[in-house]
Amino acid sequence: PRPTPAPPRPRVPFSGAMASFSTIESDPGVFGELIERFGCTGVEMRELVSLDPDEFARLGGVYGLIFLFKYESELEQADTRPTVDPGELPELFFANQVITNACATQAILSVLLNAEGINLGPTLSEFKSFTLTLPSDLKGLAISNSEQIREAHNSFARNDPFVMEEAKATKDDEVFHFVAYLPFGGKVYELDGLRPGPVEVGTLPDAAPPAAWLDVVTPVIQARMARYTSSTISFNLMAVTRSRLSALGEREAQLQAELESLESAGGSDAAKQAELEQVQADKRDAELEREAQRRENVRRKFNYVPFAVALLRALAKSGHLRPMVAAAEEKRDKQMSEAAAAKAAGASKA
Repeated sequence: PRPTPAPPRPRVPFSGAMASFSTIESDPGVFGELIERFGCTGVEMRELVSLDPDEFARLGGVYGLIFLFKYESELEQADTRPTVDPGELPELFFANQVITNACATQAILSVLLNAEGINLGPTLSEFKSFTLTLPSDLKGLAISNSEQIREAHNSFARNDPFVMEEAKATKDDEVFHFVAYLPFGGKVYELDGLRPGPVEVGTLPDAAPPAAWLDVVTPVIQARMARYTSSTISFNLMAVTRSRLSALGEREAQLQAELESLESAGGSDAAKQAELEQVQADKRDAELEREAQRRENVRRKFNYVPFAVALLRALAKSGHLRPMVAAAEEKRDKQMSEAAAAKAAGASKA
């Protein structure tokens, strides 16, 4: 008998050569819509203002954390923590970053492709299957060359009418980087595409509750932030969580079904009715927030240069531009004069 042929590998669209990734803003609204463009549903990004347990509790389940920080090569080179050989964790998706500006998307994918219970959708499901047996450097190359992933990422690029030549960052430039933290296989890992492999940052106890990994990762992130305090660097931390709209919608349907069942039996439940009204109010708030994020994303990508040029032309034609420029220059000179006088007064007192 003939051997059974192996099933065909999923086909993932790739470009012929690595194309560039644009810089995108670190914002939960941007990242949330980016996840939607990947085809992943039931997930959203939430910004964290602290690492307090209460802050995590209000989010519900957290699939992973995305940490943004200013990249300083000297501090990163001094990080001697050992990394795990990616080959020893074949089920963990880890990719090396091989192209500039892809770290945001790569950190998000690190959480989505390793979390349990997420509806990835066809694009990411096929990508995960396609890259399952690839080494970490080729996984990074696959991200960079995936047309669907790259187009979703670049859809948030600012619509700039001026084409600027991309220059390599110098030591004086501020360079920011994203890394991901997530639980996997009873351990907690830091996934940084610029390192050769995952960094194991802690172990979870047996039968630990789902949120226990946050207690493990909190001191790790705090210690990392403490390394930069002397440089007065700001950070950004976002959580990949279950969509509030999905969770609230399910609870709303459950409460409505229970109340209908009670009413059909001639009963009622005031507490359940009050909860339903609160859930519906929270759902409306979440819908309004999502719509506001979508509007803001449109503004981020809109090209305002033609509008500004047309406005300046109209002001010049109507004779208003020169007086406005003169008034602005007069205000600037006054502010500079006052600042110089204040500086001189301070120096004399010293």
